[in-house]
This record gives sequence, C-alpha cells and structure tokens, in this order.
Amino acid sequence: MSRFARGLRQTLTIARRDFTATVFTPIFLLFLFAPVMMLGFSAIGGLGAASVADSGRDRAAIVAIVPDALARPIAEADTRLRAVFPRDAAPPPLATVRPAGEPGAQTARLFQTKDMDVGAVMFGPLERPHVLYARRFTRSADYLALVAAETLVDQRLGAARPRVDAVKIATDPPRTSQGSRNQAAFVAVFGVFFLTLFLSGQVIGTMAEERNTKVIEVLAAAVPLECVFLGKLLGMFGVAVLFVCFWGVVVSQVAAVLPPGAAAAIGQFAPAVGGSWFAALFAAYFAMAYLLLGSVFLGIGSQASTMREIQLLSLPVTIVQVGMFALSSAAAAHPGGWLATATEVFPLSSPYAMAGHAANAPELWPHALALGWQGLWVAAFITVGARAFRRGVLQSGSARPRRSRKALQNGRDIPIWDA
Repeated sequence: MSRFARGLRQTLTIARRDFTATVFTPIFLLFLFAPVMMLGFSAIGGLGAASVADSGRDRAAIVAIVPDALARPIAEADTRLRAVFPRDAAPPPLATVRPAGEPGAQTARLFQTKDMDVGAVMFGPLERPHVLYARRFTRSADYLALVAAETLVDQRLGAARPRVDAVKIATDPPRTSQGSRNQAAFVAVFGVFFLTLFLSGQVIGTMAEERNTKVIEVLAAAVPLECVFLGKLLGMFGVAVLFVCFWGVVVSQVAAVLPPGAAAAIGQFAPAVGGSWFAALFAAYFAMAYLLLGSVFLGIGSQASTMREIQLLSLPVTIVQVGMFALSSAAAAHPGGWLATATEVFPLSSPYAMAGHAANAPELWPHALALGWQGLWVAAFITVGARAFRRGVLQSGSARPRRSRKALQNGRDIPIWDA
C-alpha cells in the first residue's frame, strides 16, 4: 500500500471515529435543534422589543395649534400625506387644539402633558408656521411643515387644484439588476459566515478533550499527527454537513408553503453565475470556510489544556472572523474595487468574499483559483498546528527524514537531525 493510500485510510478512520462519537450521542440532538431554541429566544426578545416600541408609539403625538376653521383642512391634508407612509415609518398621530393664550406658554403646557408624549408643536400662520420639537422628533417637525404647505395649497387653489388619477401597474424589476445581485451577494456572505461561525466552534474542544484523557498520545503513536488533525477536521465537517442537510430539508418544506409575496421576494435574488452554480459555489465556499476556521480552531485546541485557555485563545480568532465578515460585506457592495480584491486574496476572508463574487460576476474561472488557494492554506494551517502540537505538547521533534531512518536501518553511525 502506498504512503498516500495509507495516510488517506488513516485519515478517514479518524474522521469516522470522531463523526460517530459526536453524532450517536443524546447531546447531538440538543445541538441539532439549537436553532429552534435560538429562534424561540429571538422571537421572545423581538416581541418584547416590539411591545415596548408600540407602547412608545401609541403615546407619541404631534400637535397643531390652529383655529377651528383650519382643523378640518389640516386633518384632510394629514390623511392624504399619511397614506404614503408604511405603518412603521409613519409620523405620530396629529392632534389639533385651539389657541389659548400666548402660543409659547401653550406650547410649554403641551410638552408637559403626562398622558401623551408630544414630540412637535406647530403654531402661527400657515405661510410661516413655527414648529417647536424635541430633538429626536426632527422628521415629525418636517412633517408638520409639509402638512401646513399642503393645507395652504388646498385653501388657495380650492376647486382649481388639479386632481391626479394615477394608473398604477405592478411589475417585477429585471432579475439581472445590480440591486438584486448585491442582495444575493450579501446573503451569500452572511450565510457562509453564520454557518461557519455557528458550526466550527465545536472543533476546538475535541483536541483538548482527548489531550486531557491521553487518547491523543495513543493516536499520535499509531498515526501521523497530520492525519489525526485532518481526520478530526473532516469528522467534524461531516457533522456540520449533517446539520446543514437536516435544516436545509426543513427550510425547503417551509418555503413551499410561503405566501406568494414572500416567494416572489425570494425569486428576486438573481446571482450573476446562475442559480445552480451559485448553490454549488456556496456549498464549496462554506466547506472551505469551515475547514479554514476549523483548522485554526483545531490548532488552538491542541495547545490548550483547560476550557479557560480555550476561551481565551478562541476569542481573538472569533473577533478576527467578525472583522472578515464586515470587510467582505463591504466588498460585496462594491465589487471590483481594491477592497474586494484584498478580501478575495486574504485566506481568512476569501471564502466569504468569493461567495459574494459569485453573485456579482458571471465568470467561473476565478472560483477554481480561489478554491485551490484556500485549499493550500487549509493544508498549511493543519501542518503548522500538527508541528506545534508535536513540539510544544508531545515535547518531540518532527518525524526523522527518510534518509536518516534508512541509515539507522543499515547500521551506519551518522548524526540524526529533526526536520
């Protein structure tokens, strides 16, 4: 059996061992359904935040101090203008009150009202209204000025005001628009980042656990450390693939019952390389991002002996990955620039940036180069991690060169050196 075949067999044996030890445990079910718990907590937090926002929105108001003759025209102008705002972006409700004394004193009393949160108050003639507002209600102040202008135009023109009956025709934008490509690019960058960061964290604990139980020493005595590292990485990647496939099937079934509007919105994502190639490249870049980050985590876990050390060592790597995601997102919004080129070349950000590149550019040959480049860095990280573990933890040098081992077998007395 050749050295390559023997190394491949040993690597797959380690991978199968770690995959089985992880999947066939009750804890794996908790890990598999972790997104359900995350979504549940997110929904609870979102409902709480929405209730707080709604309560604040219900108490907010803007006020116009006008005579009774202007109350109805202002209310009609407010109704026309408010129709163009979505509910979340609409200004606070508009209330009209009669003038009562000096406008400044009346405005001060309105701001001190306890049963509602007055954000802006308008008084004076419509040709030159005065608007007092709290600093966080700047847009409400602009809206009051717009209501005054609309009311004034309606009063002066009256029946002569032109009426516009717009013919509204719904249509879909072209699927090849740059906006749809940018959306697909951001979704690709975020998807690769989220899956990688969520799933690769489990790699860091595998080596530290077996280091404490001395199992790693037994494996290192029987199998080259590079094969041990690569096997563990592939085993954990198999667990990640199982997780993604499970939730991919679940999401596909949920997507089948989405309302037509949501399905149409999803259909607007139009990557430049096409849907099939985009899906294949997304899977490839997720695999490379996982292997890159997993190999770094594996090297860190091999140097740590306690959970505290693991957390201290993994935190900087996680922060770096968040930075890589931010840079890749900015690069996806500005394809072809120097930032996009830099993130596509740098190994830790390359999978994210190239996933966005697949959405923005139709050429396929850069992806072959990028995948090969990223594979070289995976091999480099694994090699460095294995050598650091051999020298720092096992307190031994690298394997002797073949020429040195052959000389020993022949009984020659020559110096032995480490590679």
